[in-house]
Amino acid sequence: MVEIHIPEKVNKIIHTLQEHGYEAYAVGGCVRDSFLGREPMDWDITTSAMPEETKALFPHTFDTGIEHGTITVLLDHEGFEVTTYRVDGKYEDSRHPKEVIFVRNLQEDLLRRDFTINAMAYNEKEGLVDIFGGMDDLRAGIIRCVGNAQARFSEDALRILRGIRFAAQLGFELEDETREGMRLLAPTLRKISAERIQVELVKTLTSSRPDLLREAWKLGITKEFLPEFDLAMETTQETVHHMYTVGEHILHTLLEVRPDRILRLTMLLHDIGKPYMKTMDADGVAHFKGHPEKSSELANEILHRLKFDNDTIRKVTKLVRYHDHRMPVTPAHVRRAVHEIGEDLFPLYLEVRRADVAAQSMYQHKEKVADIDGVEKLYHEIMERKECVSLKMLAVTGKDLIAAGMKPGKEIGQMLEHFLDLVLEHPELNQKEELLKRIEL
Repeated sequence: MVEIHIPEKVNKIIHTLQEHGYEAYAVGGCVRDSFLGREPMDWDITTSAMPEETKALFPHTFDTGIEHGTITVLLDHEGFEVTTYRVDGKYEDSRHPKEVIFVRNLQEDLLRRDFTINAMAYNEKEGLVDIFGGMDDLRAGIIRCVGNAQARFSEDALRILRGIRFAAQLGFELEDETREGMRLLAPTLRKISAERIQVELVKTLTSSRPDLLREAWKLGITKEFLPEFDLAMETTQETVHHMYTVGEHILHTLLEVRPDRILRLTMLLHDIGKPYMKTMDADGVAHFKGHPEKSSELANEILHRLKFDNDTIRKVTKLVRYHDHRMPVTPAHVRRAVHEIGEDLFPLYLEVRRADVAAQSMYQHKEKVADIDGVEKLYHEIMERKECVSLKMLAVTGKDLIAAGMKPGKEIGQMLEHFLDLVLEHPELNQKEELLKRIEL
């Protein structure tokens, strides 16, 4: 018998339900992850007990989604979701069932779930309940719908993106019927909220296979929420600096940067404006003048459309705007670049540039890497010496200028900017006495 380790508190809930004559199992993602040797983030429990029957057995519970049969049981201030077996009524919006019907049969409950690997249940008494071959698919590395793929995706279109995400996270392949169901039902993603799409997109991007967006593109999925990416996939780059289409270059950069949310979003969008700025010269060479600014503008539109928070939008759009920013490898130029890009974002900017270069052609590759190395070395030296790169690091403040005799007003700000410009070029001058004696009253 296949065995997994169930945490003590989860077992306590299952045993309590069983002792009172009900069925109860750990179910879904926690079972899947346990068999894969991954630490489950949550332990969900499914039971034949009705919600009120479950609540009667535990002193501390609260209603999480009682209309869908879910309550949360609290054990030592830790919450566990317990859901009654159910079948879903008719889906009218490609997302939510019009009603749910509670049942006492586990098989009926598992039949409504999305993929075979998520439709397994387990307890220590009966062991694994695997009606749809989830273990076989786990071993084979396959994402397969429970039952008819088109039926599953027509019930909930978000499952299309979940399927791509699971394949990306687990390194699995999509089963043929599942893939075809995704392709046919992709247009129904228009009914899914931007917030839900955002969550699945970020999980896919920060997985070990973010380039599975290629599969999403082939199946017509990205067209429904990121049509700019489709245009990038179709845009060629006739230049010695590149060997891929714009879209393929983007996919390769995703693999070249660590799985950080901001970095992966930046790489996804850093060249998204190229198709709009492409021109061809008389020699048949492509040019993309102004593409960082256009990409930043589009990134702003896309991130707002997908309901990202303002901090994410600020960071990503700025990194996109500066992703191709190059400077002479001198301390003064690097200090100015740190000031312009921001102390918080400059280390990320360096990672973005490295990923961008790594996914280009080998033309001048060594020189490009050496250039980034030189900038990074100077950046670290500047930070170690604590040289001034921003107004907050300036040795004088507005109050100091007023105390020295300047009148309050816009001239204060202008003088501070003048001093900052001065010390960016000559960091040794960032001393209070040195700067104050340069005030022209």
